[in-house]
Amino acid sequence: MPDLEDADIRLLRLLQADSTLSTQALAERAGLSASPAWRRVRRMIDEGIIEKQVSLVSPTHAGLHAMAYVQVSLLDHREESLARFDSFVQTEDQILECATITGTSDYQLKIVARDPEGLEHFIMRRMLALGIVRATVTNFVLRQTKFTTALPL
Repeated sequence: MPDLEDADIRLLRLLQADSTLSTQALAERAGLSASPAWRRVRRMIDEGIIEKQVSLVSPTHAGLHAMAYVQVSLLDHREESLARFDSFVQTEDQILECATITGTSDYQLKIVARDPEGLEHFIMRRMLALGIVRATVTNFVLRQTKFTTALPL
């Protein structure tokens, strides 16, 4: 990993597991004193290595009991269509992730909803109503066996 020392990696691993650690607790667990630990974290934030610190909310506790991966194929690949779809993705809170992919589809979305009917409504009444989607393939998540946001450092 370029420009990251062992101490930086230790700090990043700790923060990925629990970003609520105080500077003192973080420093102790990383084997550093508080000031150098704080300076290293500040540098990694300033350099964009740490993009943001967030709280992960349980979907089921938020009343979102349906999750699906939806592959999307657009009618065409004109700049106007791509920009319109990108704008849609950016403004829809139900879409948690969007990736441009290879293969027979153009995009893969991770979408949440209160229930399967809510997901169907989102796809049929919101996404297909754009008029630029040729096809979708939906895979409902039955059970999530692993979920992490931590990168392997």
